Order: sequence, then structure tokens, then C-alpha cells
Amino acid sequence: MPRHSDAREKMIKSAVRVMRERGVEAMSFNDVLTRADAPRGSVYHHFPLGKAQLVREATQWAGDFMADEERAAVAGGSLAALRLLVEYWRRILVGSDFAAGCPIVAVTVDGAAPPEAREIAGEAFEQWCKIFADTLQDEGVDAARARSLATTVIASTEGAVVLCRAERSFEPLDEVAGELEALIRSALRS
Repeated sequence: MPRHSDAREKMIKSAVRVMRERGVEAMSFNDVLTRADAPRGSVYHHFPLGKAQLVREATQWAGDFMADEERAAVAGGSLAALRLLVEYWRRILVGSDFAAGCPIVAVTVDGAAPPEAREIAGEAFEQWCKIFADTLQDEGVDAARARSLATTVIASTEGAVVLCRAERSFEPLDEVAGELEALIRSALRS
């Protein structure tokens, strides 16, 4: 029976963790291999195009993972989804001692990220906004306002995480969450 190896998936997940803590440029294969507990030769076996391929695939994985999480969260409505998003980031920040942020943001702002990875990051942000906008529309918010509000939710939350990391405080996330909740409540009443 052929031996199944999960080394590839472990390396992708490890790359996501390194990207969220250090960015793309500072990510090395050694970091990824160590975290994945994978043998050195497996990198070029699974990622023959090197670091650029690993970054692209890690970006795709992270974007899809968050989209799946968001789809599950919006089942309870937009306000519940916002609260779950805030709690998700609170857990990530606590668990990393404020060292980890969003790997999609890391790819977007890191000049060393391959252009294809930045395109994937843009698609991820677009997908997250669409999921949230569709939920708002299902709750009765008109399409243009739903889209604008969804973009505000994603952009504000991502920005709050950056500020939390810089300040080593949850205050920015709490303040943003309060304002976003008020905006959503207002939109739902309109």
C-alpha cells in the first residue's frame, strides 16, 4: 500500500503561520520545514518552482480557509459574523502574543511577494467582501450599501489587527468592532 504523506499540507500551513508572523520576505524554507517537521528534500519535491510557488499556494490556502470560516459565521447573520470575526482575531493575537496577523495582508504589503500571490490575495479580499455583502443583502440591505459596508468591515477589521499588533492591545479591535456593529445595526434598520 502506498504511503500517504501530509508533508505538503503541513508545509503550506507552516508557510501561512510564518507569513502571518514575519511576512513573505523573511520567510525561509528552514522556518517552514522546522514548523512542518518535514525533511529538507521535500520542499523541492512538493514545490519544484521554489518559494514563489509555496507563497502562492499558502496564500490560496489561507484565503480559502478564511472564506470557509466566514461562510460558516454568516449563517448566524451579519452581526454574529462580525462578533465571530473579532473573536477569531482576538484568539490569534492572544495565541501569538500579538505576533501574528493576516497572511493575506502580509502578501499584499510585502514587496517580496510574487505578483501572482498578490493577485490571489486580492481575490481573497474580494471573496470575503462578497460573502459578507451577500449576507447583508439577504438581511434586507440594498446591494450598493451592502457592498460598501462589507468592504468597510473587512478593511477596518484588518486594519485593527495591524494596530493591535503595533500597540500590543485589543483596544483598536474593540473600538473598530463597536463602530462596525453600530454601522451594521443602522443599515439593518434602514
